[in-house]
Amino acid sequence: MNRHSLLLNLSLLKTHPAYRAVFLARFISILALGLLGVAVPVQIQTLTGSPFQVGLSVTLTGGAMFIGLMTGGVLADRHERKKLILLARSTCGVGFIGLWINAMLPEPSLVVIYLLGLWDGFFGAIGVTALLAATPAIVGRENLMQAGAITMLTVRLGSVISPLIGGLLLASGGVTWNYALATLGTFITLLPLLTLPKLPAPQMQREHPLKALASAFRFLLASPVVGGVALIGALLTMASAVRVLYPALANHWQMASGEIGALYAAVPLGAAAGALTSGRLAHSTQPGRVMLFTSVLAFVAVGIFSLMPFWGLGVVCLALFGYLSGISSLVQYTLIQTQTPDHMLGRINGLWTAQNVTGDAIGAALLGGMGVALSPVSSASVSGMALAVAGVALTLLLSELRRLRQPPPQLVKP
Repeated sequence: MNRHSLLLNLSLLKTHPAYRAVFLARFISILALGLLGVAVPVQIQTLTGSPFQVGLSVTLTGGAMFIGLMTGGVLADRHERKKLILLARSTCGVGFIGLWINAMLPEPSLVVIYLLGLWDGFFGAIGVTALLAATPAIVGRENLMQAGAITMLTVRLGSVISPLIGGLLLASGGVTWNYALATLGTFITLLPLLTLPKLPAPQMQREHPLKALASAFRFLLASPVVGGVALIGALLTMASAVRVLYPALANHWQMASGEIGALYAAVPLGAAAGALTSGRLAHSTQPGRVMLFTSVLAFVAVGIFSLMPFWGLGVVCLALFGYLSGISSLVQYTLIQTQTPDHMLGRINGLWTAQNVTGDAIGAALLGGMGVALSPVSSASVSGMALAVAGVALTLLLSELRRLRQPPPQLVKP
């Protein structure tokens, strides 16, 4: 047995070659997607001068991702998952080539950007769902918490680094360089993914795709553990939508333009810190209680964030929210993967991931509606405290999740 270190254990990268391949592919993919995340809105803004058109592209891509997650969940429970991952990644690369070619035209087409956003959102979501469903087979269920923490740390740090690189490329060569390198990076990810072993889906009775999705919904409603985890995850995603109020709150605190970035960086950095210090989390024998407790505290952090007299204290509250929500998300990921039958992993992972798309949109819409009657300070505070009350109520109602006990896993030796 390893000593229970507070710091994240990275030994999976040494002991599990398949997970190491996934790690390399994911890291390269995050950098590539970060380049796109900067290039697409900048190009649309340049072509149209309309923030509405930029927002429309995000909405369309999000809708395509939602449909892709639902479709990918069914496919991942029926077909060999390695083939799905490779097919989805290759198809996304074709879409990136289209964006690159379109950007080099004398008059780039806005319609093409929208259509390829739908294309990449849909197929990218299929790949994500297949990879999530395959993860227990790649690392073993006993190592899921550790794998989730490594993934979270990689994603959070990558989401900070890749936009910076994308901005530098825009300044030096325009959007064509971003699209070209994103395309190259996406196809490079195929190299480590090709080394994965076969990842067959479990044998199951074939049924209509809509009936298969309905079965997954029934499982969520019938399972107080998995259903409760998904519900808490949706509330946390709604809480993260508080970022739509950052510009207004920056004016409230009279922040300089160079200081506003601290608000946006606080949550991902806090989540990265949570992943980095999650070494002992896998040894918790009451994961449900940890998830519920950290979620309620995360909601409270959002509730008091806007009430701080100085913006620096507000940044601390956001970092605390990122840390607590990161811990909660790690437990959610582990419970979803360990408490879901293997033949439903694709669909349940698809539904759980979809709440990241829908919860964020619902939270932003609610905050926008509250802004009609309340100030930005009050909107942020009321939303956070309301979610905290809802979290306390769910903690009392979800008794099976709260009382869930499981033995700590036997960690691999470094």
